[in-house]
Amino acid sequence: MKKIAAIKLSVSVLKQDNRYVAYSPALDLSTSGKSETEAKKRFGEAALLLIEELDKAGTLREMFKELGWKQAQKRWSPPKEVQKSVELQIPAGV
Repeated sequence: MKKIAAIKLSVSVLKQDNRYVAYSPALDLSTSGKSETEAKKRFGEAALLLIEELDKAGTLREMFKELGWKQAQKRWSPPKEVQKSVELQIPAGV
């Protein structure tokens, strides 16, 4: 049996119309739900499934590296997320 490691990921939840979308750039993964709670629950389920399937396929390490994860002493850490506001100028009336 494989050991289980706990990791914390930054997950953004956005309200889009009548749905909530949970997204994490650390896994480049998103899900949605009718509530914020449902979206976060579904995200956790989808993330676990993704990691399990990539591990079975032998490509988990490759995906982590592509997404900027770092490995130290056999433990993987997601990239640190830094959120900044960016001001954009868009045409009026858009």
